[in-house]
Amino acid sequence: MIEASRLAKRFGTVDAVRDVSFKVAKGEVVGFLGPNGAGKTTTIRMVTGYLQPTGGEAFVNGRSVLESPMETRSDIGYLPENNPLYEDLRVREYLNFRAALKGVPRRKRAQRISEVAGMTETGDVLEKIIGSCSKGYRQRIGLADALLADPPVLILDEPTVGLDPAQIVRTRDLIKALARQHTVVLSTHILPEVEAICSRALIIHRGSLLYDGRVEDLGKNLSGEEIVVCRLAGEPQAAEACLSRVQGVERVEKLDEVDGRPRFRVAVSKGDGAREAIFWACAEARLPLLEMTPQHVSLEEAFLSLTTDETAPVQGNKEAAQ
Repeated sequence: MIEASRLAKRFGTVDAVRDVSFKVAKGEVVGFLGPNGAGKTTTIRMVTGYLQPTGGEAFVNGRSVLESPMETRSDIGYLPENNPLYEDLRVREYLNFRAALKGVPRRKRAQRISEVAGMTETGDVLEKIIGSCSKGYRQRIGLADALLADPPVLILDEPTVGLDPAQIVRTRDLIKALARQHTVVLSTHILPEVEAICSRALIIHRGSLLYDGRVEDLGKNLSGEEIVVCRLAGEPQAAEACLSRVQGVERVEKLDEVDGRPRFRVAVSKGDGAREAIFWACAEARLPLLEMTPQHVSLEEAFLSLTTDETAPVQGNKEAAQ
């Protein structure tokens, strides 16, 4: 549904976006992450056709954004970061005007406005002047606008900014429900939001794509090892010695004791069956293995590791990124 091919954007002597490529399949919910000034919003504006790239090209639903700008825009529901609204109009008037611009037939506009108002919980302010609405309501009005023409692609730039905690949860549920019929790209600074909603993450930093892959794999791709926490029955020294001798174990670090049984943080090499080897080694040493729990790097830790490392390489699924 979306393809960015070597997108680049230069402002004067500054390379805001450099050679960014990725694909988003139908029905995916993809989180687009990056620190402030990373090139995230610039990339989104090029994909949506609001900004012409210096190099490369973007495609939406199989059509070039450069060659077919009107057709591709009609396939996109876009909620920009600084949600622009006509503050002197009533909400219903504004949505009716936007529906007309987007080609929604006159006879269907009232029904469609009612539908999107229900989805975004803006039905109670339809007759209010937009300028008198709270920031949270304005954000949801922008989301209602993006949904009006029922586009196959939704690109949402910080959709939960200004919402209270209860509204954030409902908006997340709405986005997940929309993914059944829409392809969604979610640009956000809120990392738990990506974990809660997205199946895949794109991380951009200093204009370059650093990661393209599944959210749950992000921490695993940071190094060549995995971490497991093991708790054994037996003397701590004997248990540590047993774990250290296992092939594929890189490091063993004692953490604490639970019910008098030692726990260890064990770094193991990927893909060599080290966890299975740990089980059999403990059995042979007659040291019952009471716990072996994988320890995952949090999305926040992985994000900070990538975006604060000056020499961080591109990670993740290279084929998807190309």
